[in-house]
Amino acid sequence: MALFALADTHLSIGEDKKMDRFYGWEHYEQRIHDNWLAIVKPEDTVVLAGDISWAMKLTETLSDFNYLHELPGKKIIMKGNHDYWWSTKTKMDNWLMQNGFDDMCILFNNAYIYGDYVICGTRGWSYDCPADEQTVLLREVGRLEASLQAGLTTGKEPLVFLHYPPVYGDYICQEIMDVLHRYDIKKCYYGHLHGAAGRKAFIGNWEGIEMRLIAADYVNFYPQLILGEN
Repeated sequence: MALFALADTHLSIGEDKKMDRFYGWEHYEQRIHDNWLAIVKPEDTVVLAGDISWAMKLTETLSDFNYLHELPGKKIIMKGNHDYWWSTKTKMDNWLMQNGFDDMCILFNNAYIYGDYVICGTRGWSYDCPADEQTVLLREVGRLEASLQAGLTTGKEPLVFLHYPPVYGDYICQEIMDVLHRYDIKKCYYGHLHGAAGRKAFIGNWEGIEMRLIAADYVNFYPQLILGEN
């Protein structure tokens, strides 16, 4: 049993918004599929840290979610800045159930146990978001706290997954970092950064927190091993 993570799959099987036109993204959906099959087993879990599908509505994600459903392992799904299909957790849970996607669950103001750990997270906020949208930032801070509070009730060590990087170049999202420190988080994984932006990503130990970029193109479209053995 192993835990993997991957952000920014940007699936567009049901829509005409392929990422192939960008350098390094050629045949990306097939590459994700093949790489996933090579390392992920049915008993494993994969955290998908945002920007899952280009669909605009939940009902339009069917082809993309069928694609994920056919891949092995449990999938824990988070929101990214391009997941315009995102809805309330109740609506998404019902939609997954109605379509037989019993291998998928939504991480949104909640947490999931994985062995001796608990998986927590939210979309977060980042350097390229409008500076005047303080309300949205504070909402994300609240969602991260809600997830971590849910995690605390389990007595397990939290692993935090964000879509946006909390640290990027000279930028620090202090509000998010304050929460991570307050809950004594030791590991944080994030996506969102593509192409040249990945060169400015912070990877390593920042103020006692190990940070790692898991954006699909940065990791060559391989789910990244977080815990266990593949």
